[in-house]
Amino acid sequence: MVCRTREGASKVSKKKKARNLPGLTVVIKGAGEMATGVAQRLYMANIRHIVMTEIPKPITVRRAVAFSEVVYKGEMTVEGVQAEHVNSVEDVPEAWQRGRIAVIVDPEWQTVKLLKPDVVVDVIMAKKNLGTRKDEAPLVIGVGPGFTAPVDVHLVVESNRGHYLGRVISEGAAEPHTGIPGPTMGYTTERVLRSPHEGIVRHVRKLGDSVVKGETVLYVGDTPIYAPIDGMLRGLIREIEVPSNEKIGDIDPRNEKDYIGTITEKARAIGGGVLEAILRVYNEECN
Repeated sequence: MVCRTREGASKVSKKKKARNLPGLTVVIKGAGEMATGVAQRLYMANIRHIVMTEIPKPITVRRAVAFSEVVYKGEMTVEGVQAEHVNSVEDVPEAWQRGRIAVIVDPEWQTVKLLKPDVVVDVIMAKKNLGTRKDEAPLVIGVGPGFTAPVDVHLVVESNRGHYLGRVISEGAAEPHTGIPGPTMGYTTERVLRSPHEGIVRHVRKLGDSVVKGETVLYVGDTPIYAPIDGMLRGLIREIEVPSNEKIGDIDPRNEKDYIGTITEKARAIGGGVLEAILRVYNEECN
């Protein structure tokens, strides 16, 4: 029997690979909405040894579908997959034994150095590379703009909505950031709430509430933030300090309650792209 690696795997590090997919160790940088979509998809594909890194005070807007919430709450479940906060890399195996994804506060990514994972996936969605390098693991994947394969990562996954969403790129970069949210019922920038200046967020309405155009949703400092359209608060940042122009809310004009706690098609597509990238390298084709 002769085995060959799939197309796109030839440029990946020649370091020893894990023997089977369930045995893979994956570190995901970020635990926000998109990163959670990736983690959930990998977990459901029986890749269970997952660690996610986060900053001390996550600024996630779609909190109902983000494992970053464990930093505040201790644990979180998204579409049947559980995650829990761990204090150190030494605590990670216990979380895995409980069938959970481990989330650790680690803005410097020391977890990567200590754990020596098989796969590193950067899903911080910073629109630029904050320092991820392809020597961090045998397979390093970058999601969205800011990464170029095979220069700083081995593979890139497209994050821009449209025809190429979720595509795995072995040579080149993802499409540039447009700054315009994907359309929902014809609305784009109108459905996103942003902070007019730095300040502490104070809620008037809560996540999942239906709001009407012109209604006060929250305050940033003493400044009221009004709903620009009718819809449901699908996303609402925690009551924390935010900088100017930070995304602080997301109004969904479809008013579907089920959408609050379920992963979007964008996050699912990105998760599928990351899963494909891992399979290209670690799932050998045999004849």
